[in-house]
Amino acid sequence: MLTFGVEEEFLLVDGATRRTVSRAGALLARAGEHPWGGEGGGYHAEMFDTQVEAATGTCDELGQLRHQLRQAREHLAGVAEGEGLHLVSTGTPVLQGPAPVLAPGERFKRIRRMHAGVVADYQSCGCHVHVGVEDRDTAVAVVNHLRPWLPTLLALSANSPFDHGRDSGYASWRMMEQARFPGSGVPPWFATAADYQLRLERLIDCGVLADPAMTVWLARPSSRLPTVEIRAADAAATVDEAILQAALTRALVGTALADLALGREAPRVDGSILAAAVWSAARHGLDGPGVDPFEERRVPAVHLLDLLLGRVRDALEVSGDLAEVTTLVAGTRQHGTGAVRQRTAAARGRRAVVDMLIAQTLSGTLAAQGSQGT
Repeated sequence: MLTFGVEEEFLLVDGATRRTVSRAGALLARAGEHPWGGEGGGYHAEMFDTQVEAATGTCDELGQLRHQLRQAREHLAGVAEGEGLHLVSTGTPVLQGPAPVLAPGERFKRIRRMHAGVVADYQSCGCHVHVGVEDRDTAVAVVNHLRPWLPTLLALSANSPFDHGRDSGYASWRMMEQARFPGSGVPPWFATAADYQLRLERLIDCGVLADPAMTVWLARPSSRLPTVEIRAADAAATVDEAILQAALTRALVGTALADLALGREAPRVDGSILAAAVWSAARHGLDGPGVDPFEERRVPAVHLLDLLLGRVRDALEVSGDLAEVTTLVAGTRQHGTGAVRQRTAAARGRRAVVDMLIAQTLSGTLAAQGSQGT
């Protein structure tokens, strides 16, 4: 059984105005020790003081992961309420708030100096899944196999249609924010871990990355853990949606490992086609066209989701996750992605979107969405 864990990024909003506020330092000071600190787990600061991160420990199965995700959200939300704040899981700020304050740390200062206006108001939040692998060469080979499927993981997770008070027209504006960085989108195909490291160091030498951890590729070997890190998804509105991303990601890694064991090299899918697939996923989510990276043509996005589910079915059966994933996918089809639910709530005003997100962040389940008027 492959081990896995999840890093969730959240925004903090003022309890009265529902606008983002720079209070993460105070919240983290009160949050105390993370119960599953361990390797990689914990509560962490992000680049701006409007954001916090909660990372689970290493988990073996979905029930364990769900428990850790729920407990972390409930704890941080409780601490936030004590500070007159709310915890919100969305990819970008819904309402315009005060200019965010840079979190302490020389690394954040260096990134801001390097990227200037690109990060001046960069408050994007994602859901990152780590899956344990044997070594770095294996991690690089697995990432090669994941490349064609990353846009579909993004489409399924889309949860950032609004940005500082405006409707962006996209399902995932977070992805368009990330697209402004060097080293964004689907990673190139790498021959070996040494090839990966060499090309990463070249980007650093070229002055476009602050350090090896700065790349915003949608999948990469982790810079600090023995894992593959998949960063395609927007912040998950509910725990259910975080669980769905984690289960599908682990199954994709398991399927890739099975292919590698049989000597099957990853297909060298055209990078420009993958870039088109990422853009289409960000623009439409699951509710419109997508780009089939193998056939190099436009198809319904839901068709790509069906292809992904077909690819990982065996791995889901092995892990015992097939029934839960089937249920969660059905819930997403019924209630819509986070982006769809945000736009539905927006019929009652932008503040209603934030109110819904506050409730979703703690509700945990997709089944609760009908009762929230979405």
